Amino acid sequence: MSTTVKAAVFSEQDAPPRIQELVLPDPGPGQVRVRLAAAGVCHSDLSLSNGTLAQKWPAVLGHEGAGTVEAVGEGVTSVMPGQQVILNWAPSCRECWFCRQGEPYLCEHALDGAARPYAELTDGTPVYPGLGCGAFAEATVVPDHAVIPLPEGIDTAMAAVLGCAVLTGWGAVHNSAQVRRGQSALVLGLGGVGLSVLQAARLAGADPVIAVDVSPAKEELARSLGATEFLVADDSLVKAVRALTGGRGADHAFEVVGSAKVVRTAWNVSRRGGTITVVGVGSLKDEVSFNALELFHQARTLRGCVYGSSDPTHDVPLIAEQVRTGELRLSAMVTDEISLEGVPEAFERMRQGRGGRSLVRFGG
Repeated sequence: MSTTVKAAVFSEQDAPPRIQELVLPDPGPGQVRVRLAAAGVCHSDLSLSNGTLAQKWPAVLGHEGAGTVEAVGEGVTSVMPGQQVILNWAPSCRECWFCRQGEPYLCEHALDGAARPYAELTDGTPVYPGLGCGAFAEATVVPDHAVIPLPEGIDTAMAAVLGCAVLTGWGAVHNSAQVRRGQSALVLGLGGVGLSVLQAARLAGADPVIAVDVSPAKEELARSLGATEFLVADDSLVKAVRALTGGRGADHAFEVVGSAKVVRTAWNVSRRGGTITVVGVGSLKDEVSFNALELFHQARTLRGCVYGSSDPTHDVPLIAEQVRTGELRLSAMVTDEISLEGVPEAFERMRQGRGGRSLVRFGG
């Protein structure tokens, strides 16, 4: 048996998606079928569509989703039909070298599912799942370890953003940078992940929390989520940041754009001995340079951050508690709620740096 669902199908690089029928097989051994309530539109989806990240075609992109388990395959005991879950686009095997070192976010097999077809078009053409998830569809089939049970008390649709934006942003602050109370934090780029970094910095007790974006229109949203200061990204930025941090520069700078220029800016606005955490996904051809003297003299730490250095099974319950208490606001990050047909416009908003997170809602 199989299930036919509506999906946004990308036929090739740089091509807009078409809404088509997708034929999902019944879940096999170790698999689950999830009926999606919502899917967030992430900048990584844009990077897959334009070739910045590798992708096989045709594909259903979307990796930030939440919904209800509809069916399970043989041997699945971790979840059951009717259970609400979040998609995990980087499921760890728990057996490779990185997993054994306590770094499941670097698992060698996390993206194995993205390389295999998971469904078909009605004419039999194999279709690949973006980052192993295929969330821009009414339902998807994934391995059982690619879903995380959703803790009680959280709206299932809004929980979609937990699967990437929030885990990445919250983890960047708490796991990667390990921001301490009273340290200054600067966030460069206020898309969905940047807004999550901003909220996490506030929850960690950072002070000041400085939000930076190219768009002045984002100031009100940034301040509502915890920014104590808002700056427009221009030539006066370094001077303005130093004026807010005792002349030193920021203790922590988070690059959430994916640009060599912004990485360099994050470096320049940090204090001696400060930490720069690169959260954005940049291009292979976009190079950033440093001279040997400044690397020595500034004594700064520059590090990458994959999936917030998170272990979702550990971190989701912690984040969920902050959502339940109202400390972390998911709905405030969503600036546009759309249908599948609205995905191309959501991509265009990301290209132009407008808005926060776009959320595809299914089932009305």
